[in-house]
Amino acid sequence: MPTYSPKTKDIERAWHVVDAEGLVLGRMATEVARVLRGKHKPEFTPHLDTGDHVIIVNADKVVLTGNKATDKQVYRHSGYPGGLHQTTYGHLLETQPAETVRRTVKGMLPKNRLGRQMLRKLKVYAGPAHPHEAQKPLPLEIAGARSHIGDS
Repeated sequence: MPTYSPKTKDIERAWHVVDAEGLVLGRMATEVARVLRGKHKPEFTPHLDTGDHVIIVNADKVVLTGNKATDKQVYRHSGYPGGLHQTTYGHLLETQPAETVRRTVKGMLPKNRLGRQMLRKLKVYAGPAHPHEAQKPLPLEIAGARSHIGDS
């Protein structure tokens, strides 16, 4: 019996919205990357983009556990000699929360054309509003990603 491989016209894409308030950044990013890749679908194929669209709101309210806010570094390079710039995750989260979440999810996707295609289906917003209400996004609950910091 031949292996089933879905055609690109047969792939149906849903829209999901994630409220990132109080979620741990890494745990949320792994679940979002899983949905972007399409691993939650029975017709998942590694060489095709079978994933759904994901909208992340309240990106400015994600939580970093441990000392990651002060110890973990973010690097970027200008392309020129000596052009390596670094900053902490805490500083990047304060100044550019949407970019912090997008960068974290990007690191969990394939590093090729397929991964870049999947990343285009991710929309990240720092506040609670987003312009994608016409797509009727479904809420995506992420179990186990809530922060228990301060729940004494």
